[in-house]
Amino acid sequence: MPISTSRLPAPCRPELEVVQHLLERLRNRLDWPAVISAAQPWVQAVRDKPAPFWAMESLLREYPISSAEGLALMRLAESLLRVPDAETAIALTADQLGRADFASGAAEGSQHRMLASLSASAIGLAKKFLPDEVGTKPGLIERLGAQTVVGATVRAIQLLGRQFVLGRHIGEALAEARSQRKDQAGLRFSFDMLGEGARTDHDALHYLGAYEAAIQAIAQATQGSGPAQRDGISIKLSALHPRYEDAQLDRVFAELLPRVKGLIDAAARADINLTIDAEESDRLELSLEVFDRLAAHVQVTAPAWTGFGLAIQAYQTRSLEMIDAVAEIARARQLRFMVRLVKGAYWDGEIKRAQELGLAGYPVFTHKHHTDIAYLACAQRLIEHHALILPQFATHNAGTIAAILQMATARSAKFEMQRLHGMGEGVYRELMAQQPGLSLRVYAPVGEHRDLLAYLVRRLLENGANSSFVHQLADAQVSAHELLHSPLQAADAPGQVAPAALYGAGRANSNGADLACAEQRAPLEQALQRTQVPQVPTASSADVQEAMATLAQGFEAWQARPVAERAAVLRRAGDMLDARLPAFCGLLVREAGKTLGDCIAEVREAVDFCRYYAEQAETRLAPIALPGPTGESNELRLHGRGVFVCISPWNFPLAIFAGQVAAALVAGNVVAAKPAEQTPGVALAFVELLHEAGLPRDAIQLLHGPGETVGAALVAHAATAGVCFTGSTQVAKIIQRALAASNGAIVPLIAETGGLNVMVVDSSALPEQVIDAVVQSAFRSAGQRCSALRLLCVHESIADGVIHMLRGAMQALVIGEAGDIATDVGPVIDAEAHGNLSRHVERLEREATLISRATMQARFATTHIAPVAFELKAIEDLREEVFGPVLHVLRWSGDVDALVHRINALRYGLTLGIQTRIDSRALRIAALAKVGNVYVNRNMIGAVVGVQPFGGEGLSGTGPKAGGPHYLYRFCAEQTLTINTAAAGGNAALLAELD
Repeated sequence: MPISTSRLPAPCRPELEVVQHLLERLRNRLDWPAVISAAQPWVQAVRDKPAPFWAMESLLREYPISSAEGLALMRLAESLLRVPDAETAIALTADQLGRADFASGAAEGSQHRMLASLSASAIGLAKKFLPDEVGTKPGLIERLGAQTVVGATVRAIQLLGRQFVLGRHIGEALAEARSQRKDQAGLRFSFDMLGEGARTDHDALHYLGAYEAAIQAIAQATQGSGPAQRDGISIKLSALHPRYEDAQLDRVFAELLPRVKGLIDAAARADINLTIDAEESDRLELSLEVFDRLAAHVQVTAPAWTGFGLAIQAYQTRSLEMIDAVAEIARARQLRFMVRLVKGAYWDGEIKRAQELGLAGYPVFTHKHHTDIAYLACAQRLIEHHALILPQFATHNAGTIAAILQMATARSAKFEMQRLHGMGEGVYRELMAQQPGLSLRVYAPVGEHRDLLAYLVRRLLENGANSSFVHQLADAQVSAHELLHSPLQAADAPGQVAPAALYGAGRANSNGADLACAEQRAPLEQALQRTQVPQVPTASSADVQEAMATLAQGFEAWQARPVAERAAVLRRAGDMLDARLPAFCGLLVREAGKTLGDCIAEVREAVDFCRYYAEQAETRLAPIALPGPTGESNELRLHGRGVFVCISPWNFPLAIFAGQVAAALVAGNVVAAKPAEQTPGVALAFVELLHEAGLPRDAIQLLHGPGETVGAALVAHAATAGVCFTGSTQVAKIIQRALAASNGAIVPLIAETGGLNVMVVDSSALPEQVIDAVVQSAFRSAGQRCSALRLLCVHESIADGVIHMLRGAMQALVIGEAGDIATDVGPVIDAEAHGNLSRHVERLEREATLISRATMQARFATTHIAPVAFELKAIEDLREEVFGPVLHVLRWSGDVDALVHRINALRYGLTLGIQTRIDSRALRIAALAKVGNVYVNRNMIGAVVGVQPFGGEGLSGTGPKAGGPHYLYRFCAEQTLTINTAAAGGNAALLAELD
């Protein structure tokens, strides 16, 4: 039976509590003065015999990641080798080298001052041959010079790559390993085939083949040596399956496990090591469950094999419990495992994810020294479990190494030290000279240099931070005693503000839920089972008249309330909605057909609107004193206009409905709210919540019905003082004409409409990142977002590869029921939408080239549209907005400015995505583009209130932007009050100044 993983604690426990628990475990178990005494000679020896100029320690000293120069070199290393065309390579090199000042020479106190000065001079000279800015057209001589500079830069990056990649293929890596063993007998290796996460099954099978070939080659190379001297391999589960995630548990078990079992069997037969690499925290429980199932396989097929293991990241707040869980599996399976303890590789991503999801805390430590504490506590626990686990300690920190030696000696425990190829060689040189019998393994990346970029940059970021041991080891100004100071003290406060406090004291971030955590998912699933959509009656003409009369009567009383009172109602509503997230998610699934992930995001957006507009109202709607002559006061006041008609769409039936209504109300208006015909139940639930929060009944009226009747009657009503509309461009124009034809007051229209949203991808972009952004932007919410990607423009030099990856990624999508956690693409909203989309796809099948259509079961054919992509011949072939999971793809070449002008000619201006590593190009495209929201190197959906104010121009809307600082003003009328204070008896204040 599988071992239960339920005893892992919640991922976001209070950091300081966890740290105190870890410190209690370490108390009186470490003699830190003895640690310093042991490690100090190693540090001094490394400084006395510095590493070569190209080594990591030296590079970080000369070009720290915190500097413009270090950042430029890092980004060139990340990008340049994979750029296929000369024009982009020149532009990228000019962009990155141009932003840094290498002419200043070597760093102060440099150990390689001459080489560093020569390097800086060479880079400074090379910059003269590069264009000053993107878009410059160099002449022949300049172009030849630029190509020479780029060629030299490529060769330099390849040389850099050789420092961190053992070989371009496993044969070359094994040869290099043999060479290194000549200098250090007994050195062992764990080969990593640079398997980043797969986006397609084709990628996963490619990595599988690479792992299989590597195991075979390692087995042949080490044949005849004892198990203790054998090399091994590290595998990444997310490289072996494109959907390695908790939501796809059934697929992981059915498709991934057989692949890994095959690798395990091959490694066990050869008696070499196989370690499962660490993943992000949202996969922790999944990885443990997969590991247990694989251990069950080992128990049956190779019970005597002791080469199976996994990596654990000490920066995760659950690392200690993870070690105990692995020991429990070992005990239950009667096996002995290896555990590689590392500090962690995805810290910044973990922090950002927790903030974006609105989690209760962070799954990782937010202070570096807290991770150091956890590492030592985990090391102690591994040593305590040494009968069940062979501890493998991966660290370059001399103090940590000395502490491990102290703890292991006290328990007479066998263990292994590990370092990364290209790093920490100096420290381990000194250590091995002192303790030649110590077991040392090198974690050795293997792969083509152009494939190492993501890996290399991650290592640079980890070890290049100013606080890292590797960085400070190279800095002679940091004393050895300071470098080796004890980390065994908790910080006064976490190093990052809690996700709830992300936006400061004025507005609490909305609470989210992590669907990868079963404990947080359960309330949503339970609420979904209980949800019933309320029936909302259709309003008649008489109902419209009565409602408008009620609102007109209620306006003065609501308008007269102080802004603070109106804001308080919104805050209470936001807090109540925040607390009722599961119930509203259930309603959104049942009525709007949304997936659970989209439901959580929408409820949170509605909460954010309530809180943001409340905060904005209190700061922006207060009277403003204006200057003027003496004896006179001038004040600008803002007040509500009257009855605001708010017409919201079905694609965001809660968030947009709530945002419109909240803004109108807090500005002092009363609201006639007409929700979309398809989703009145969600709107009714929110209106009832507003009343519960203290909103008077005569301040809002819900009127459900067709736009042609109810909506038109509201827009044309004489009491209407303003209209806020989100929906199609065609309907917005109808409303615009109706308001213009009215004989009454000139009524403002706030319209947010659709878009032919484009993503521009140049050849410097990372294809995996592009595919992630494209799939999310085009197919999440079944493509039913006004911001969704409609047209993907890919540079012709990389188009074949990107399109190939897109095909595979689309086939990995799951089409299913909205409430199923595994579903990526749910139903479209209704039969009318299904019919319109089906006809558009049929037209594309005649006029365009099919790229791929996602696989869909026949039972969904009448409610779902399978995600589909077509290649177009010209931008102009996309003539109208297509509101569904249909992606259009275009190859482009030549001048990117011309491409942007053609995009502008479509006259829509909502969202634009840019994928490039050329910063100046991204800024230039953004400046040229006539769009409201530009997203660089990320997806182009999911605008956050107060962070990415949302709205377009042209055919995409009137502005101002929803969720932005200018939005409330449009709901207000302005009044200037001027009082002649000197009218009665003269200007007393001025006269009082006379002696």
